Amino acid sequence: MSLAPKMLCGYRVLDITQFVAGPTCTRLLAEAGADVIKIELAPTGDRSRFQGLKPRSPEYKNTSQSTYYFQQNHSKRSLALDFKHPKSRELLRKLVAKCDVVVENFTPGVMSRAGLGYEDLRKINPKIIMCSISFAGQSGPLSDKPGYDYIAQALAGITGVIGEPDGKPAQVPIAIGDASTGVAAAMAVGFALLHRERTGEGQFIEATLVDTYFHMHEANVPKVAIRGNSFIPKREGSLHPNGGPVGVFDCGRDEYLVICALAHQWPQMIKALGMPELEKDPRFASARARSDNNRLIADIIEKWLKSFPSRDAAIAALEKERIPCAPVLTLNDAMAQPHLMERGTVRQVRDPQIGPFAIPGSPVRFSAWSDDSELRADLLGEHNEKILGDVGLTNEDIAQLYSENVIVRDALLNIPAEQLHSKAS
Repeated sequence: MSLAPKMLCGYRVLDITQFVAGPTCTRLLAEAGADVIKIELAPTGDRSRFQGLKPRSPEYKNTSQSTYYFQQNHSKRSLALDFKHPKSRELLRKLVAKCDVVVENFTPGVMSRAGLGYEDLRKINPKIIMCSISFAGQSGPLSDKPGYDYIAQALAGITGVIGEPDGKPAQVPIAIGDASTGVAAAMAVGFALLHRERTGEGQFIEATLVDTYFHMHEANVPKVAIRGNSFIPKREGSLHPNGGPVGVFDCGRDEYLVICALAHQWPQMIKALGMPELEKDPRFASARARSDNNRLIADIIEKWLKSFPSRDAAIAALEKERIPCAPVLTLNDAMAQPHLMERGTVRQVRDPQIGPFAIPGSPVRFSAWSDDSELRADLLGEHNEKILGDVGLTNEDIAQLYSENVIVRDALLNIPAEQLHSKAS
């Protein structure tokens, strides 16, 4: 493994985001080595500080720290300021002059009205790369609509295909769109930095929840475009409409199994079932026929699965014929899997106030460098003095900003004004 610094070491990112999508983008940049300065809105900071679990010890009763905030924002430096105060905007302009990237996820128009839009920032720093993450984009009929992950999921045609055929639409209870938008934005920032290395040009990047969700349609968009309303994707519940069989199957004993047998694997599936007569059955002779008889295949498979003494025994029989399958696990079971633990997919961390807990690991691995073994998430405004000192403010300047409530910090960081000099130096 190379001892060289991580790929983004030397780059500075100004992170003006909160919740999940924006912080995911900047967290990935931070893990790649970037110096990420997280701007938190005074007086409470990122709203995710109020989500997740808080420290149990009474001495940390009023802390800003939480497991949710830690997961989305570790490896960054926190500067907490009142965004609405004119002095805060001037501070942000000073920081932009020393940064390579700005990432924000305000409602479209907010940054421009504050004099911090891309055209404003490029006058300060012509090489700046700005990434704006929003619900539906900076332009278009929905650009001013407030929205979160599940709203984008619905508008992108995702929610409408989730759920049982005879029931109402359902939604995925995790922020898939937020996390994926953050990953896409981080990718785009990396591409833009490479472009700047080659050309010297900064640029503006947009990433949206709606666009990200719509991008997840892997097959049906062309079908609708060609067939029109004669083809409307429908809710299929636990069975995939392509017929394979692919879906979630009941093993009995309140246990479930996912089977993903593609069309070319039907002969292997028949062999695993021990039912050679199905090979010549016209109801299952083609992928289209199996799709039309999806429920009938599911009934056959579920009866077969329930004949086994355990789900593991059924999995062994399927895997003997190389049929892709997996048990439907609870999150608790998944986190205990040796494979996920060994690879660091379940990542063990420790916070001085919260104690030890786990968060998801990085979605990618690099051969040239490893993940940090010890992660840390700052308290609200923990690096105020150091960050502002880096842009030329004196300890007296910083003390004045505190007195005017332009900047704030966690209650557990009550540093006397006379000690600010060492922090800002």
